[in-house]
Amino acid sequence: MKFGIDRLLSDPALRVPLEGRRVALLAHPASVTRDMTHSLDALVAAGIKVTAAFGPQHGLRGDKQDNMVESPDFNDPVHGIPVFSLYGEVRRPSGQMMGTFDTVLIDLQDLGCRIYTFITTLRYMLEAAAAHGKSVWVLDRPNPAGRPIEGLILRKDWESFVGAGAMPMRHGMTLGELGHWFIDNLGLDVDYRVVEMDGYSPESGPGFGWPLGERIWVNPSPNAPNLWMARAYAGTVMLEGATLSEGRGTTRPLEVFGAPDIDARSILAEMQFLAPEWLAGCVLRECWFEPTFHKHVGQLCHGLQIHAEAPHYRHELFRPWRVQALAFKAIRRLYPGYPLWRDFPYEYELGKLPIDVINGSPLLREWVDDDAAMPRDLEAMTAPEEEAWGRERAQFLKY
Repeated sequence: MKFGIDRLLSDPALRVPLEGRRVALLAHPASVTRDMTHSLDALVAAGIKVTAAFGPQHGLRGDKQDNMVESPDFNDPVHGIPVFSLYGEVRRPSGQMMGTFDTVLIDLQDLGCRIYTFITTLRYMLEAAAAHGKSVWVLDRPNPAGRPIEGLILRKDWESFVGAGAMPMRHGMTLGELGHWFIDNLGLDVDYRVVEMDGYSPESGPGFGWPLGERIWVNPSPNAPNLWMARAYAGTVMLEGATLSEGRGTTRPLEVFGAPDIDARSILAEMQFLAPEWLAGCVLRECWFEPTFHKHVGQLCHGLQIHAEAPHYRHELFRPWRVQALAFKAIRRLYPGYPLWRDFPYEYELGKLPIDVINGSPLLREWVDDDAAMPRDLEAMTAPEEEAWGRERAQFLKY
């Protein structure tokens, strides 16, 4: 199959509208061609007049390891163009930045999760382009989590940098498709086009969204090391709002969770008792780990690893958001007074608990903390919203 960047480079006809235009590139380390050339170098080599570049969270070079670590602007030493940070002094491109180009090419590998901030950066760039009369092209890439939908819809007044719009946690769309949804949802008047992929089949195994055996995985952010993490991320990302470690500072971040003061074996047994159907499609394995940085640094943690890989992986059954929600519920039942929720300005959102910012409302946390609430109650809230999103997104799907 061909990604958008590869089609643009291999088909001169696709590049004709860029002739005589000043072009910017929004990219990160995973913005590479099939032969592993970075898109910035490949576009310049193809004769495209690249006059600026933009980096999202973690930077164009992906050098910022942790969350909420800002990147500076800099001048690219090879191509001599300005590289503007959209996770530094600003999150939205300024008028000065927008003045450096006519068309921006967005070549970002997404993870298929609402909280992954590259889709927010896409929205902000579309809004800025509409305001300044610029063109936006998305060079489309696969959604490695595939088409499944999961999670509650983000509520009104809960938009944030980790909540770009009223969609569920696991949206099941590519970045190019999401661009069409944003434009329709926000009523934007912008020149937008998607260089679509060739041969993308999100419902086909074994990759179910990612072309296993055809393309090399490059971390789109420092703690996104592989496809298995991408599959689990729509659930494990909620750990950023919890006191449990999500495995940052280990070799399997966002695939494991745990803490020094919990019994993971008991937690797994409670999860299996409460909702065994929510654990289908993957295997949870008891493990021990000691983070080298971040939460519980240097402490031995007892935890669980979510294995969303062959031979136990079942794409149509795996529901990572429910798996992680169930783990929270099991902990609350076994340790009623456990200080589960972190309290700090997550992504600079003041006066809101991080777990609520992540979920786009307090509903998930309230379900966990309600002694009487059971898995069927969360299912009753969530399933209708997932079905509604499936209907809403249908008109924007291109593959």
